[in-house]
Amino acid sequence: MERPVPAPEPMLLDEKPPTKAVLGKQNQQDGEAPYAEGNGAMTGHIISTTIGGKNGEPKQTISYKAERVVGTGSFGIVFQAKCLETGEFVAIKKVLQDSRYKNRELQLMRSINHPNIVCLKHCFFSTTSKDELFLNIVMEFVPETLYRVLQHYCNAKQGMPLIYVKLYMYQVFRGLAYLHTVGVCHRDVKPQNILVDALTHQVKICDFGSAKVLVKGEPNISYICSRYYRAPELIFGATEYTTSIDIWAAGCVLAELLLGQPLFPGDTGVDQLVEIIKVLGTPTREEIRCMNPNYTEFRFPQIKAHPWHKVFHKKMPPEAIDLASRLLQYSPSLRCTALDACAHPFFDELREPNARLPNGRPFPPLFNFKHELANASPDLISRLVPEHVRRQAGLNSSHAAR
Repeated sequence: MERPVPAPEPMLLDEKPPTKAVLGKQNQQDGEAPYAEGNGAMTGHIISTTIGGKNGEPKQTISYKAERVVGTGSFGIVFQAKCLETGEFVAIKKVLQDSRYKNRELQLMRSINHPNIVCLKHCFFSTTSKDELFLNIVMEFVPETLYRVLQHYCNAKQGMPLIYVKLYMYQVFRGLAYLHTVGVCHRDVKPQNILVDALTHQVKICDFGSAKVLVKGEPNISYICSRYYRAPELIFGATEYTTSIDIWAAGCVLAELLLGQPLFPGDTGVDQLVEIIKVLGTPTREEIRCMNPNYTEFRFPQIKAHPWHKVFHKKMPPEAIDLASRLLQYSPSLRCTALDACAHPFFDELREPNARLPNGRPFPPLFNFKHELANASPDLISRLVPEHVRRQAGLNSSHAAR
C-alpha cells in the first residue's frame, strides 16, 4: 500500500528527495492514508497529505480522491483528482523519483507564474511497499487539450473557426514569450500539451517534463520534442540550439490548426526531414550551417520549396500564411520571436475594441503582460497593447503592461 509523504515545502532547487528512513519517520508523524499501489492511480482511492507548518502557519491536511487517468507516458501518470476539503478539481502528475537526480520539472514550475502557463499548487512525495519513491505534482485542472478540440472539428468534418485559431495561438505565443524571457525552453510544444478552458477559452501550456533553462555554450540533447513538431536543427543533431525550437513547434501547431492535420507527419527522423523538405525545399549549405555547424554530410536531392499559398487552401487569409512562413524557417535566427508573433497582423482582430467570443462573451485576459515585455521596444509594446486598453488603464504605451 502506498503511503503519502508531504514534501518539505516543495523540494528546494538543489535538494535531493528524502531518504527511505526520513520517509518512514514522516509517515509515522503525519499518519497514513490508503492510496494506489505501484505506479497506478486507482479510481476512487484517496490520498492525504499535510501542507503548511512553516513560519508559525498551522498544519493543514488535504485529501485528494482520484477520479480518472487523463494522461500516461514514460514519465509516469497524470490523473484528475478532487480535493475533498474544497471540492476543487486538480491534476496530479505522479512520477517515479530517482534519488540520484533532482526533478527539473518541479524546479521550473516553482519559478514560473503566468496566465498562459499551468499553475503549480503544491507537491508531495509518496512511497510504495517496493521502496519506490514517487513525486506527486499537484496542478490546476483544465479539462480540455488543443488536440482534443481540434479532433472535435475534424470528426465533424469542419475547420476550426479562425477566431479560435487566433485566440489559442496568440495565447500560446504569449506563454512562450514569458518562458523565453525567463530563459526557459519548453522543448515539447504540441497540441496535447496545450490546455484549453472550454468556457473561457483561456489557454495554458502544460507538461514541463522536457523543459530546461538553456545556457549558451552548454550542450543539450538533440533527441527532444515530439516528432511532428521537432525543429530541423534537432533532426540535424544540433546540441547548442535555442528557444527558437519552441517557435518552430508553435509554427507546426498553427499550421495544424489551419489545415486540420499535421503539416509534417514523418514516421521517422529521416522521414520527418523529408516532409519538411517537401514544403521548405532542400536546405542550402548556409542554412545547414546555421542549424548545426558540425553537420558535414550533404546528400539531399535538390527539391524546390513549395509555395506557402499552395500549402493552405485558397481562402486562407494572407496574414495566416505570412505568420506560418515567418515561424517555419530553416535558420533558427530568422524565425520571429514569440513576442513578435503576438504582434503579427494575424492577431489584429483580437486587439479590436469590441472584439468578443462568438457567443458574445469577452475574451480571456490577453493584454495583462508580465515579464515578457522586459526587453521589448516601445514600438513593439504599443503594437501589443491596444490603444483602448491603454486608455482604459489611463496609462501610456510604455507603462500599460506593468
